[in-house]
Amino acid sequence: MKKKICQYLSEVLENVSEEELLKTMEIPPEETMGDLALPCFVMAKKMRKNPALIASELVDKLKEQKDVLGIEKAENVGAYCNIYLKRDVFVKKCFEMLQKEHYGVTQSGVGKTVCMDYSSPNIAKNFHVGHLRTTVIGNSLYKIYEKLGYKVVRINHLGDWGTQFGKLIVAYKLWSSEEQVKEKGIEELLRIYVKFNDEAKNNENLIVEAREWFVKMEQNDPEALKIWNWFKEISMVEFERVYDLLGISFDSYLGESFYRDKVPALVEQLKEKNLLVESQGAQVIDLEKYNMPPCLIIKSGGGSIYHSRDIAAILYRKEQYNFDKCLYVTGLEQSLHFKQIFTAIEVMGYDWSDGLVHIPYGLVSFAGEKLSTRNGNIIYAEDILKEAIERAYNAIIEKNPSLTHKDAIAKKVGVGAIIFHDLFNQRIKNVEFSWKEVLNFEGTTGPYAQYTYARAKSVLRKFGKQIEAGEINYTALTDDASYNLIKVLAGYEDAVMSAAEKYEPSIVARYVIALATAFNKFYHDCSILQAEDTEKMARLLLTDIVQKVLCEACGLLGMECPEEM
Repeated sequence: MKKKICQYLSEVLENVSEEELLKTMEIPPEETMGDLALPCFVMAKKMRKNPALIASELVDKLKEQKDVLGIEKAENVGAYCNIYLKRDVFVKKCFEMLQKEHYGVTQSGVGKTVCMDYSSPNIAKNFHVGHLRTTVIGNSLYKIYEKLGYKVVRINHLGDWGTQFGKLIVAYKLWSSEEQVKEKGIEELLRIYVKFNDEAKNNENLIVEAREWFVKMEQNDPEALKIWNWFKEISMVEFERVYDLLGISFDSYLGESFYRDKVPALVEQLKEKNLLVESQGAQVIDLEKYNMPPCLIIKSGGGSIYHSRDIAAILYRKEQYNFDKCLYVTGLEQSLHFKQIFTAIEVMGYDWSDGLVHIPYGLVSFAGEKLSTRNGNIIYAEDILKEAIERAYNAIIEKNPSLTHKDAIAKKVGVGAIIFHDLFNQRIKNVEFSWKEVLNFEGTTGPYAQYTYARAKSVLRKFGKQIEAGEINYTALTDDASYNLIKVLAGYEDAVMSAAEKYEPSIVARYVIALATAFNKFYHDCSILQAEDTEKMARLLLTDIVQKVLCEACGLLGMECPEEM
């Protein structure tokens, strides 16, 4: 209806396109202002007319075609043209759209491929809460893009190469043993790594030894690679436990080490293009004209570095997957690094470099929170997820002790609460963690959304029959609560598409809360099971659509919705 109105207005206005009108048209902040509003300030500049006069003229034009356009009335308030739709017509069109495949969400990504690089923890270190952010943001974006029809390749670019492994090998040989590592796993690797860094402050020979061991790794020394591979296997067991809790998997675990033998070919290509220059013994790409420091390709000692390995990874992914976009979900502090390597791809002459996107995010703070950790100043993802599940279990016992399958429900609620709390905030903003807020069953939280879904499912269970679309009396859904709920449902496609366009899962998270809030108002204001037959069937069908969209929208965030709570 919005498109139809804008199409009509573009025909009666001079030099104003349908696309411009669609971008300008908005939903008023208050229901009393109408269903749609068209501010006329931009048009005023273009048409050189008073915006209030334009608004008045638009109202007259809309009145001429109001029945054809499905408009109840139109009125101008200052420079705004406020439009009130015919509720029964709007409801009918929304139902027709929502009953289509994908709930009316356009499959704009069909035939396109997106590579998505996220999570990417470092081998031989615990999966900490910082990795949790990249993991849940990346996983949500994967689901959002997949919903739009894209083929998405999920890449976990493991931090599994570099001089830190030389340090770890030295530490293992000096202060640990095979038995200790087998018994304590990654906890032991972290202990000896911390010890190495402490000892190295007063013993420079340790740094020299570490470099020597890393050189051995780069030269494929059997002993060095055997220890390195062992440490990598231990780390993967740790990571998989966290991914299992989150319900997350990947298509590729190729880490930095995979690309080390692809760097020589990159160096040759850069030499052929005359892009490599020497700087203090190292080989770099000069990016001065882009107001950036040089991009280091080969260290003075002859070894590769993460810049060169990341560029090699981009070229490999383009060849392997022929992506339309390659997205990197990493911390804000890595912005310069990605600007450098993306610019390097550009100066190499690849016209697809504009498909490379860095998606940064802010930090997590725990001010005033007491959280269980295994190490004083590091908060581990597994600890926080398990604590959330335990707290959710205790809340369920308190609120609904007779509930069956408490463990499974507690896992969905606890993990979902952590995910939602992270994604509800704009990703670039820092997140302040609070257990009281995270596991609240009211307000803008995951448990509130899940509880709303369970409430809708409960209504349908009590009805006890299959809901059939059939002949619906749409006028039964024109009361304020029903109509406003349907308007929120109609915004699902926009929320999904906007989240993909802006790389912003918080748009979907906020949509989830808007839908849950609108349904709860409808639930309180409108009798469902006790209503007259025509009203009852219309409201049951509406409830059925809400639970389906709510469940799917939560799924786009990486959350599961329990049937009961």
